[in-house]
Amino acid sequence: QVQLVESGGGLVQAGDSLRLSCAASGDTFSRYEMGWFRQAPGKERDFVAAVSWTGSSTYYTDSVKGRFSISRDNAKNTVYLQMNSLKPEDTAVYYCAAKRKRGVVAPPYEYDSWGQGTQVTVSS
Repeated sequence: QVQLVESGGGLVQAGDSLRLSCAASGDTFSRYEMGWFRQAPGKERDFVAAVSWTGSSTYYTDSVKGRFSISRDNAKNTVYLQMNSLKPEDTAVYYCAAKRKRGVVAPPYEYDSWGQGTQVTVSS
């Protein structure tokens, strides 16, 4: 299975931008469809965005549409989450995940590998 390491989190103010990165190793990155999830304190882990193995298809949860953008660079074995117009409610630990099964619309249990997470804190 692929191993995943997230980076790019931090403390920002409302309205700022951040770009998260997730570097993959250990297997052929382009075999995997990739997703970003987030978990706020005391809440369940929620889906944020997903991208197909070619990068041609993407899917977002409604609350981030128009503000977040997921992309991947298969040559660099990396998936990105560009987050613009950040809001305090975006505060969470963000996780990237990988799955072999095709389909960008998928529940968390279909993902095979998870990163350790990166903290994003948005102050008002």
